[in-house]
Amino acid sequence: MAQTAVAPRSDLLDVLRPEERALFEQYCTNGWMKSGSVIYQPGDTVEFCYLPTGSALSSFFVELDDGTAVETILVGREGALGGIVSQGTLPSYARANVLHEGLFRRIAMRDLEAAKRASPAIANLFARYADCVMAQVFQSIACNAVHTIEHRAAKWLGAAIERTGRTDVAMTQEQLASMMGIGRSYASRVLQRFKRDGLVRTRRGGIEVLDPDGLRGRACSCNDQVNAHFDQVLGGVYASAR
Repeated sequence: MAQTAVAPRSDLLDVLRPEERALFEQYCTNGWMKSGSVIYQPGDTVEFCYLPTGSALSSFFVELDDGTAVETILVGREGALGGIVSQGTLPSYARANVLHEGLFRRIAMRDLEAAKRASPAIANLFARYADCVMAQVFQSIACNAVHTIEHRAAKWLGAAIERTGRTDVAMTQEQLASMMGIGRSYASRVLQRFKRDGLVRTRRGGIEVLDPDGLRGRACSCNDQVNAHFDQVLGGVYASAR
């Protein structure tokens, strides 16, 4: 993790008041992580919590017996990885990878727990974010069970550009297929349809979205439902104070 001086926006930390954010950030370091970097492997002791900022994007993968790694949820500047509600270090269940390079805030678990003890607002923020993570997991399970590959591919690409703020996704067809738990030929056919309809174009090592609105129209509503839950739950962090 290459050290840097200043990190771009973190939507999760932006929810905090200035004094609470300052309390949290006194424990943080910033670092640039490249695409493909592994944050946690299954069984690794989670010693740090990572918060993507700006266009940084990461994902949790569950590895199956046949070697397939299936993406479960994306985490961008709206969230955090590791130690969200646990008190102290625990083993990681899934593999966490960096999908789009960028700056990450990093805080040691012992410091995160100290910040939670010092500030009920920080503890409340992470508890509410944990609820949003569960919402993503629930929605992902339902989506994979009933929605078509085309719906899911459009949903995934839409979520990626929404979180990064960019229209190009550093993702090959093979990686997209692996993340969705489907064969490469299925992913290729879906992307060919998207290309034919002017929604995307592919390049070496990446996919560029040409028509975000058109792509959104081909996706299921799962992203919208999760986003609405985020807005309701995290938007109410200071409801009692108001």
